[in-house]
Amino acid sequence: MGSKQRHLGIVLAGLAVLALAGCDVAPEQSEEAAPMQVSVLTLEAHELAVSEDLPARVAAVRSAEIRAQIGGIVQRRLFEQGAEIQAGAVLFQINPAPFKTEVDSAAAAMQRAEATLARASVQAERLKPLVQAEAVSRQVYDDAVAQREQAAADVAQARATLARRKLDLQFASVEAPIAGRIDQALVSEGALVSPTDATPMARIQQIDQVYVDVRQSASILDTLRQQAGSATPELSVDILGSDGKPLGMRGRILFSGIEVDAGTGNVLLRVLVDNPQRRLLPGLYVQARIPRAHYPAALSVPQQAVTRTAGQASVWVVDAQGQVGQVPVELGELVERRYRVVSGLSAGQQVVVEGIERLSPDAQVATRPWQPAANGERLSAVAR
Repeated sequence: MGSKQRHLGIVLAGLAVLALAGCDVAPEQSEEAAPMQVSVLTLEAHELAVSEDLPARVAAVRSAEIRAQIGGIVQRRLFEQGAEIQAGAVLFQINPAPFKTEVDSAAAAMQRAEATLARASVQAERLKPLVQAEAVSRQVYDDAVAQREQAAADVAQARATLARRKLDLQFASVEAPIAGRIDQALVSEGALVSPTDATPMARIQQIDQVYVDVRQSASILDTLRQQAGSATPELSVDILGSDGKPLGMRGRILFSGIEVDAGTGNVLLRVLVDNPQRRLLPGLYVQARIPRAHYPAALSVPQQAVTRTAGQASVWVVDAQGQVGQVPVELGELVERRYRVVSGLSAGQQVVVEGIERLSPDAQVATRPWQPAANGERLSAVAR
């Protein structure tokens, strides 16, 4: 009786194990039969602009050093430091008293020379009829004419000396040669200045327009020149702050005067930017968004959709039957986390973006549209 009970217990235990195994197999079979959920992106041709953010430095369009053209003592400073100055405005007043005295002396010398000329002219005119009548010798008349010519030369020299002395008096008022913003004064009242001073009196920089200087490899110069052809005669450049945030300012590349540095192989690209609000100051470091290429009808895929095997890039594509296949592609630039597709794909195809880690060739999938993550910041375009 005991052996029968043990035998019955073994049979029941076996049935229970089989029942449990059947319960485990059924869900696995049903799970394998259900298609995998993936997120897909339908390719559409779109306009694509490729650019690169490069460090740059601001320089003034025009800069002038204010220097004395005569020697003297500075009496007054006639400007506010950091103010906007108009061309021709008087900035410093050098003591004019010595130069006024020299002007008066030169004027007196010229009057004396003119008086001498007048007397010599009258003498020559008186002797002219006498020499014709042979009342005086020819030698006397020639001497009178020579004295008249010498007196005329003395008048011309005195006139030039007076003009020079007046010019020195004018230079006592030091004027601004250009319009712009003036820096701090480098000399104060009472200072002795001269034309040979190593330090200027002040500096003026014109910054209503500024240059943004960018150093770049000379290899891209031809590409930029081609872009600045008939389609876009002025190649526009966006100006960003040092933190990469747009400043809302644009400039154009000036191709004149470009020279390649023999040591580095770089060129200095000069961008002319309107600066009416004086937001860009000379010496300020900024970033310039230099255009690299423009594609009117480009295809691009998210960076996460690309897989690489032994250096070969490929993406998973869903066909009309809902099956996936791996397609090799050739990629171009990476712009805002999206690769430009050079070849391998066409518009209208569905590319798997999320869920690729579980895929295998010819697997059946269920698709849903891919939703990119919200990101308000524009990422820099990087040439690959």
